[in-house]
Formats: sequence, C-alpha cells, structure tokens
Amino acid sequence: MVQKAKILLVDDRPENLLALEAILSALDQTLVRASSGEEALKALLTDDFAVILLDVQMPGMDGFETAAHIKRRERTRDIPIIFLTAINHGPHHTFRGYAAGAVDYISKPFDPWVLRAKVSVFVDLYMKNCQLREQAALLRLQLEQGLPVGAGINGGKGKESVGIIAELSARLAAVEEQAEALAKQLNESGDGAAVATAAHLERKLTGLRRALDALEPGTGGGVIRQQNSD
Repeated sequence: MVQKAKILLVDDRPENLLALEAILSALDQTLVRASSGEEALKALLTDDFAVILLDVQMPGMDGFETAAHIKRRERTRDIPIIFLTAINHGPHHTFRGYAAGAVDYISKPFDPWVLRAKVSVFVDLYMKNCQLREQAALLRLQLEQGLPVGAGINGGKGKESVGIIAELSARLAAVEEQAEALAKQLNESGDGAAVATAAHLERKLTGLRRALDALEPGTGGGVIRQQNSD
C-alpha cells in the first residue's frame, strides 16, 4: 500500500485553511494544518512533507521569516514552498518571496484548478523520490549481503537483482520526465530562484542516474560499488 504524501498548510485564518483543504482534498493526500510559523516549524521537526503552502502575512513570524527558518534546516531545506498572499505586491515583494526560497508565488484569490495542478506536480515528484529511495535501499541491502549484481546465479537471485535495477531505472526515468516538464515550466516563468530549484533537482537526478548506470550488468560497477559503498 502506497503511503500518502503530507502537504503542510500554513495560515493564521481558519477559513483560509478550510478553503485550502476543500481545494486540495481531491488529491487524496494527507493535509496538515498549521496556524502560525512557529506551529509549522514544529510540525516539520517530526514529519516529512511533499510541499508547503505558506501564507505570507501572519502575525508574529510571517511567511518570509518562516521560510528562512525552513531553508536553514538541513532536514527541510529542499521542501518546495508555495507562497500565498493577499497583498497587492510589486516586483520587489515577489523577489523577496523567491529569495526566501519559494518555488512559486500565488496571489489570493487564486484559481483552485491552478493551485491544485501546481501542488500535484510536487506531490508526484515526492512520491516518485520515495519509491526510488525504497528501491535503492533494497538494492543496497542485497549488495551488502554479497549477492552478485547481474549474475544469473545463486538460485536466480542474480536475475532478481537485475529486475530491481530495471525497476529502479524505470522509476528514475519517470522522475526525470516529471523534472524535465517542471524545469520547462519554471524556465518559462523567468523566475531566477525557481529556475535554480529546478536545476538543483536535475543535478541530483543526474547523480542518481550515474550511480544506477554503474550497477548495470556488464559495466563491472556492481562489484566496485559493493566494495566501496561505505
């Protein structure tokens, strides 16, 4: 059973949180409420989130300050943040949002369909990354147990390893396709911080692809990586 992704909704107004839940309920994921920046940071200490919807204008710790704290933490710095604001802002205000680490900036009232589509992209990327990590952990366990990669021996276990590599490669290809589409969308937006976020994701995916290619049968990478995995 696939575990649902968690989406963090941060707004000091209960009616706004209720509206966000109504819009995003169709995604069938776990929606977590936070009524302040402090409450959001507390939730991020224990749970992993696919994306954060963060209101800019809140009493006490506002959205910009909350985002700055999120980006300073190693555990949470890569979580996408979508800023939501009711303020009539100019270019400087928007730039401040991207400088704080936001991947998108949406003004209220927003189009429910657009917001749902944007959130679904990050949820899909998150779920695919989780699947990749699980498959990679399984493959690493087999390597640590001394099972040969790509060799059809040990009662068919080598073939099982090949199957795992093929599954990993297919899942990675799906993530790469989603990342490419997201990068194209962000490049067209012309937002520097958002483009940098997409580039960071692409670099991480490139590293995963190289590591996976080294495990392909016939490359000799399986034995080398097994000996030097630590």
